[in-house]
Amino acid sequence: MGARNGKSSSAIRRDERHPQFSELSMIYEGSTEDIAVRPPDLSPHGMFVNTAKEFPEGAILKLRFRLSRSGIMIETRCEVRYCLSKVGVGVEFIDISREFVQAIENEIDLATQIF
Repeated sequence: MGARNGKSSSAIRRDERHPQFSELSMIYEGSTEDIAVRPPDLSPHGMFVNTAKEFPEGAILKLRFRLSRSGIMIETRCEVRYCLSKVGVGVEFIDISREFVQAIENEIDLATQIF
């Protein structure tokens, strides 16, 4: 599946994304299989996850990752918004706490101050 409405993935992103974390794991909700992933790009509202595994738009995934600078462990559910075959998936966070959103925003702010 491609991006919605023929728009490129960057055209449908709500926020600029930054690579700011480690220890990423992803599980298809209702499954126990841990999915192999590589470090993605992050925004306060979602991320692009590099994985060869394909998911349909609307699939619900569970994400867990640690922010690099603060060390905060983020756990949230997310919904697949688009899938690039053999490349990865763009997901939007759902049911994410305000504290986690703020932690991600702070992590991105710190990263942009360094550059």
